[in-house]
Amino acid sequence: MAAGSRYGVTLKQLRELMENKELEGVQKVQDFGGVHEIARKLNTSEAAGLSGEKSDLEHRQDVFGSNTIPPKPPKTFLQLVWEALQDVTLIILQVAAVVSLALSFYKPPKGGGDIEEEEHSTDWIEGLAILLAVVIVVLVTAFNDWSKEKQFRGLQDRIEGEQTFSVIRSNTMTQVQVGEIVVGDIISVKYGDLLPADGLVMQSNDLKVDESSLTGESDQVKKGVACDPMVLSGTHIMEGSGKVLVTAVGVNSQAGIIFTLLGAAAEEIDEVEKKKKKVDVEEGVGNAHPNHTLPNSTPGKGGVPDSPEREIGGECGDEEKSVLQAKLTNLAIQIGYGGMAVSLITVIILSIRFSVDEFYYNGSDWNLYYINYYVKFVIIGVTVLVVAVPEGLPLAVTLSLAYSVKKMMADNNLVRHLDACETMGNATTICSDKTGTLTTNRMTVVQAYVCGHHYQPNRQDLPKIRDLPQHVGVLITQGIAVNSSYSSDVKSSAEPSGLPTQIGNKTECAMLGFVIDLGVDYRQLRKDMPDTRFKKVYTFNSARKSMSTIIPLDNGGFRVYTKGASEIVMKKCSFLVGEGGKIEAFTTAHQDRLVSTVIEPMAKDGLRTISIAYRDFVPGKADKNQVHYDSSTGDPNFENMGEDNVIANMTCFCVVGIEDPVRDEVPEAIKQCQRAGITVRMVTGDNINTARAIATKCGIIKPGDNYLVLDGKEFNKRVRDPHTNEIRQDLLDKVWPRLRVLARSQPIDKYTLVKGIIDSNISAGREVVAVTGDGTNDAPALKKADVGFAMGIAGTDVAKEASDIILTDDNFTSIVKAVMWGRNVYDSIAKFLQFQLTVNIVAVIVAFIGACAIQDSPLKAVQMLWVNLIMDTLASLALATELPTPDLLLRKPYGRTSPLISPTMAKNILGQGLYQLVVVFGIMFFGEKMFDIDNGRGAGLREPPSVHFTMIFNAFVMMTLFNEINARKIHGQRNVFLGFFSNPIYYVIWIATFISQIVIIEFGGIAFSTTSLNVEQWTWCILFGVGVLLWQQVVTTFPTSFFGRKMETDSNTNPKFENNNFSLRVGANPPEPLSPNLDGDSVPSYPHSRSHQNPIVNRSGQILWIRGLTRLQTQLRVIRAFKSTLEDMEEKRSCHSMHSVRSTRSYLTRPTSDISYIDDDEKWKAKGSAVSSNGHYIRAQHDPRS
Repeated sequence: MAAGSRYGVTLKQLRELMENKELEGVQKVQDFGGVHEIARKLNTSEAAGLSGEKSDLEHRQDVFGSNTIPPKPPKTFLQLVWEALQDVTLIILQVAAVVSLALSFYKPPKGGGDIEEEEHSTDWIEGLAILLAVVIVVLVTAFNDWSKEKQFRGLQDRIEGEQTFSVIRSNTMTQVQVGEIVVGDIISVKYGDLLPADGLVMQSNDLKVDESSLTGESDQVKKGVACDPMVLSGTHIMEGSGKVLVTAVGVNSQAGIIFTLLGAAAEEIDEVEKKKKKVDVEEGVGNAHPNHTLPNSTPGKGGVPDSPEREIGGECGDEEKSVLQAKLTNLAIQIGYGGMAVSLITVIILSIRFSVDEFYYNGSDWNLYYINYYVKFVIIGVTVLVVAVPEGLPLAVTLSLAYSVKKMMADNNLVRHLDACETMGNATTICSDKTGTLTTNRMTVVQAYVCGHHYQPNRQDLPKIRDLPQHVGVLITQGIAVNSSYSSDVKSSAEPSGLPTQIGNKTECAMLGFVIDLGVDYRQLRKDMPDTRFKKVYTFNSARKSMSTIIPLDNGGFRVYTKGASEIVMKKCSFLVGEGGKIEAFTTAHQDRLVSTVIEPMAKDGLRTISIAYRDFVPGKADKNQVHYDSSTGDPNFENMGEDNVIANMTCFCVVGIEDPVRDEVPEAIKQCQRAGITVRMVTGDNINTARAIATKCGIIKPGDNYLVLDGKEFNKRVRDPHTNEIRQDLLDKVWPRLRVLARSQPIDKYTLVKGIIDSNISAGREVVAVTGDGTNDAPALKKADVGFAMGIAGTDVAKEASDIILTDDNFTSIVKAVMWGRNVYDSIAKFLQFQLTVNIVAVIVAFIGACAIQDSPLKAVQMLWVNLIMDTLASLALATELPTPDLLLRKPYGRTSPLISPTMAKNILGQGLYQLVVVFGIMFFGEKMFDIDNGRGAGLREPPSVHFTMIFNAFVMMTLFNEINARKIHGQRNVFLGFFSNPIYYVIWIATFISQIVIIEFGGIAFSTTSLNVEQWTWCILFGVGVLLWQQVVTTFPTSFFGRKMETDSNTNPKFENNNFSLRVGANPPEPLSPNLDGDSVPSYPHSRSHQNPIVNRSGQILWIRGLTRLQTQLRVIRAFKSTLEDMEEKRSCHSMHSVRSTRSYLTRPTSDISYIDDDEKWKAKGSAVSSNGHYIRAQHDPRS
């Protein structure tokens, strides 16, 4: 207690206090003297907060703990080495090598003379060389896993570092990193926030919280000092705002306690599971995202846990993987089975032929000496398997994705789920928000309608306060300053010519800027009317499309201020402040006239229009636009009156037009998308005229192009059954192909559109949909989409948790870069596939035919391991790091159903395989005549390496090496050297491999079963390698049609739908380059299989879920590697902040509120599907917590 003696309350007392709730919680708080007394005991205050002094903060962390959970320690390098050693094929190889090594020291009973003894003395080298080769493979694998884990921990640290929260310190609102929040801090909470710590409500403006992530109860819980003051970390603020005193952080919070217990339980379960050696059933999860993450890491998409049934049953398997990964897995397994069959047959044939020859024809007696031969046959068979099994596939995918993710961060794409990277490359539709994505999100009031006068066309024409009647000036300045979030602020730039900094909601900032332009200090108005005096606040949401605040008047009574979408607010107005500030009746005809002469012209200029109105409730004599109430009976009960009665018969006194310019780079980016076969659709909350004007400026629509521009009402009218009011897919299919702009949309409209496009069957292949969102209620659409993009600057925590990729600059052009990287990922994998399958086919056939024809494999065990190292680790690293080029955006996407190996790739694989087989068999059977060398066929077990077989090995490696250059092009390009020197990693690896081969041939000796070659022999080997490049020109000339017809034809092709991907079945054919020098072609990224679960989770469900989260899956290099999904890599990501930890339980399909406006047009769109009827959608103010 000594350490905490400066505080009047202990850690234990606070922990016990937070275990209560509702009226019991109220009573417990009262036992302490009330929340303000607890704050006093913690040496803090509601108004000023903590001092922020470093010593004080550190002391609080020492006494009450820090707001973090210690991350699970990463696996050590030795642990990763041990995991790599568990690979089945390597184990077989190790056993065979050890047996071979042991037998090499065994003195055979047969006499063999001194010569045999001398040869025998060096026979141990082959076994040792195999073991050394295994060690190299294991070390490379472990190093790759180690660096991969390190990279993802770094990525997670970056995500954590960007998470901040609004905290009052030293009487100032400031943004503090979530991990630095301490007990005693006063945090400002608002709609859309994900609470970072436990606390007590000190002030509540209709605060409602979704606690389903902790309790499993889906109802929103009203919070207040008098009703239920306890708020818990990991829960979402669904409505309202307030101030909270932090009382528990990190492992001492309720969520932290649960997670600590779950982590311990999960470790025990994990030990049991390891003993049982169960097959992983969690490998395919939810939305094809890693929900099997560590207990302190960010979960899969949305953090929505899988149901216990799913955890146990595991029936979902492969269908849950991304399509690309599923295809790769199936291909790898098929090739692996084929390789196992061939290797087994090879061993059997070698064994039978040797046995028949030795014991039947030669009549030899059995002797232990012959075991050497059978061990040699097993080693040959195992090495055939090593080469045949494409264990490099998972490695290539891993490297390509990890490399892309790292590079995408520089392009403002923070990838949360790896497979979103490849999926984005195959996107056919992008449903984009308008505000901040297509536009700059730097809003300014440029036009205004006040007192019957329309001030236009520019900001310079706006009035000053002196130009307006006094009472009208008060209405405008107070109506804006007070009726907005007090966290919205405009700070002047440090530079005289610089633009002011807008903090918080951008629409509110624009209107606060209008107050400044009038010549009034809005901060003084806020000091005169602190938010503690507010009677009631109706927060902005997608249903209201407005915000209202009720404040007390100085001379008695109350005033209601409302601002929001013009057409919405005007319908609630019965009066208008006209010329000279006179109150006029606002008739329907007058409203229509105002719409046609003021609002529509503003909207057609691309301006967002906001109307501001007020209504007075007075105890005395009431004017015609006021409401009288009897003060003797108390103040009006606004709660009982109902919102519709309070916000009615308003008096409109101002309409403003807010400009949000289109980003300069957006029109060109949209053109790029259209050229790439991607349809861009704009979904916004703005009115239809504003939306049409912005869409035209962006290039989404053009005059006379016959595309649809609909508002939410018309859209619903067209897609819903007129009798049942249910969404009908057949009706949706008539709308979405031509739909380009959806205006005045509700959150559910965005979800409906996304789901409708994904579920549609009218195009030959399913559309792959990307969606942007920043509001809480965008979460359902973000989760439903194949790739969800959340706004890093303007996005709410909930939207970010539901997303796959976070745009750190909120810019549409970053989405285009994601498409380019996605296509590049698939191309990199296809390049590696083309290269590896060529090696596989040749090596397996050579080993098999060699076994049958000459009772030996022309390629020795160590040699095959070296080839395996080239084609697996080194080639995957080289080909996976190819940089994308703009040419990737000059073709249509692949289709989801197009085969992994395109006809062009099949042609290259078979063509190159034929060439290499001819060369290898030519040398094998005719080499002694062609090159005047000794015949190496039929050499004895103890024979030294021959020049003959060394040339076979060297020629094969040279052809493989030069074919790696061919593999850089997979779409039939002739110039395979184009861009060769643009990737240093590639050419450094290539040159290093070439030099290593020279060293192996010249100095490898018995260890590599090679002997030194002369210049002429080296020249021939290199010429055979160069011949690969020349032969590729012949292969390219050969018609592709012999290797596969057009893969899919679209019977539904309709030329009318020009940019809707109807004109070309997505991925029906190998992409046709639109540029003669197409250097990098994209490959289809595939969408994830979606599985939507009910996120209401009870404790037992959480324990089952955590069991999956904590399972440390090992990525086996061969057979088990095929069964692991890409999510294994994200499993290693570790979250340090309790904020993220709690987000693992967040229920992202539920709506949250965020103070936003019409500004948050995009935000209105999401009134989540499964959202409770009172769920609000509000856009978060500029809140960089991420």
